[in-house]
This record gives sequence, structure tokens and C-alpha cells, in this order.
Amino acid sequence: MAKVLLIDDDQALISVFQTALKNEGYQTVVAFDGKSGFERAKSEKPSLILLDQVLPDIQGNEVLKLLKDEPQTKDIPVAMLSNFGQDQLIKGAINAGAVDYILKYQVEPQDVVHKIKGMLKDGGA
Repeated sequence: MAKVLLIDDDQALISVFQTALKNEGYQTVVAFDGKSGFERAKSEKPSLILLDQVLPDIQGNEVLKLLKDEPQTKDIPVAMLSNFGQDQLIKGAINAGAVDYILKYQVEPQDVVHKIKGMLKDGGA
């Protein structure tokens, strides 16, 4: 069973995505800030990470760079999931190694689950 790490400080949103992922047979792990998300990624070794751009401690793109610089986590696909779609943030995330940049306000949870399936099929665990 694929494991998805959700790093987001919006607990209501996490709950919605956890339900959608569990309904499709995915195991979920949660972190509410960047530092704990980075630590959970190292300890849990998820198949994929959904990472918010705006976190209470570290910006998402900075967490992404940490993940890609860490030998234990560098090969885990990371998709950004954010309400912030400025070109600079998107380009920074893609250049740092994000496999996708999903705008929260433009997708339904089921759309995200569908994207995750595709990302895992294309090279995830």
C-alpha cells in the first residue's frame, strides 16, 4: 500500500484529503509544519509527499530543498499543494524538484487522488 505524507497546517484540509486517500487505499501520514514534515519524511519513507507552500515555520520551497538535499528523501516525489500560484513560487518549486504544483482552490480532493495515482505510476513506489 502506498503511503502519502501530507505536510500542511490546515487541519480541515488535511482531514478531507486523508479521507479521500484512505477511500482509495492509501495510507496517510501527517505533519503540520515544515520541520516535522521533513523529520516524518525521513522516518516514514512515504511513496509521495504533498507539501503546502505556506507553513508556520518554513516556506514549502525551503522544505522541498531540504528533502531533495537529504539522501534518505531525495528520490521521494513531492507535489506542492498550495493556494499560492505566483509564477516565482511555482518555478522555484519545479526547479527544486517538485513533480507537480497543484493549486488547492482549483481542484477537488478526488482530482488530487487521481493525480497521485498518476505520479506513483510514473515512477513512485
